Amino acid sequence: MSDSLQLILEDVDGTQLETSCTRFAVVWQGKEVWIQQVGNNQLMIGVDVEEGDTEYANLLLRPLATNLVSLELEMEPVEAEDGHVHGPDCCHDH
Repeated sequence: MSDSLQLILEDVDGTQLETSCTRFAVVWQGKEVWIQQVGNNQLMIGVDVEEGDTEYANLLLRPLATNLVSLELEMEPVEAEDGHVHGPDCCHDH
């Protein structure tokens, strides 16, 4: 299994650019929304955390039967002891 995502980016005029990456972010309402593939063919979507935030959210998208997916919102408390937040840019399991 590859952690690489195939992206198709499209301009207003319809010009498409194909590329691949291991994760990417979209800036939406001033926050970075990170998207990456995680184990078991799941797609994780997480929002960046700002100072003072007490929790953060991740969305997990899991494939189900044909043409169906499961979408789960996970709210996690921000761990204040070492300043490290387990999120989409974290390199280990939480």
